Amino acid sequence: MFKSGFVNIVGNPNVGKSTLMNALVGERISIITSKAQTTRHRIMGIVNGNDFQIVYSDTPGVLKPNYKLQESMLRFSVGALVDADVLLYVTDTVEEATKHADFIDKVKLSAIPTLLVINKIDLTDEAGLAAKVELWKGLLPEARIIPTSATNNFNIDNLFRTIVELLPPGEPYYPTDALTDKPLRFFASEIIRSQILLNYDKEIPYCVEIVIESYKESPTIDRIGAVIYVARNSQKGIIIGHKGQMLKKIGTAARKELEDFLQKKVFLEIFVKASENWRNDERMLRNFGYIDRD
Repeated sequence: MFKSGFVNIVGNPNVGKSTLMNALVGERISIITSKAQTTRHRIMGIVNGNDFQIVYSDTPGVLKPNYKLQESMLRFSVGALVDADVLLYVTDTVEEATKHADFIDKVKLSAIPTLLVINKIDLTDEAGLAAKVELWKGLLPEARIIPTSATNNFNIDNLFRTIVELLPPGEPYYPTDALTDKPLRFFASEIIRSQILLNYDKEIPYCVEIVIESYKESPTIDRIGAVIYVARNSQKGIIIGHKGQMLKKIGTAARKELEDFLQKKVFLEIFVKASENWRNDERMLRNFGYIDRD
């Protein structure tokens, strides 16, 4: 009997959701940095077996929105509670469990089989983990609790087997050789954005959006033209840096990462433009894919 289903991954920022998804998928699908709000879109990773297909969806972290971009990100997370066959609620050993009590209540009221994944157990001891388990049993009594360390690949096999066990019978949703539903343009933009998250401090990474304006493939080299949008004119100079050194640095790092990802040469050209307060501009958010077009 073939089994297939959608497994949605939800939880607060900084609990290692993207690291967990990459461990389950076996490929670097979601970008990973130490900064919150790393994942902005729902990112799908597909795992195929002889008798199953799992479609993972890593959603943006649950947060209290301060502007329209974050409102859109929260809608992705809330939507994950109604269109999943299995729900993975990811927490860790250090976060405050009741920080987003309203969202936990929505999880509790959903009829979706839920796995409560306590990640980063390498950061606590046996007594600390036991206390976390008891706390979450009270908050989500119907959930099955599975402790993991995604970074150390601990208990990932057990989590994977439990997910397969919970999948409903059904035919595959995607071709059995598919890895993700996202196009190469999406991963190119995510890789550039990850370099900005790694190389800039304070508000800059959260005021940035990447648009791939051109992508030309060939057997030996891909030629990519990208635009980094910032929310204010003053941020352009910060992104570019003195004599263009910062832009050159992130461009070089992104190109090397893209070459590793694509396993071919890449020519990457990056420009910087300002779009005033784009995070609260519905037209821009629609163009960037955060709001559905009518």
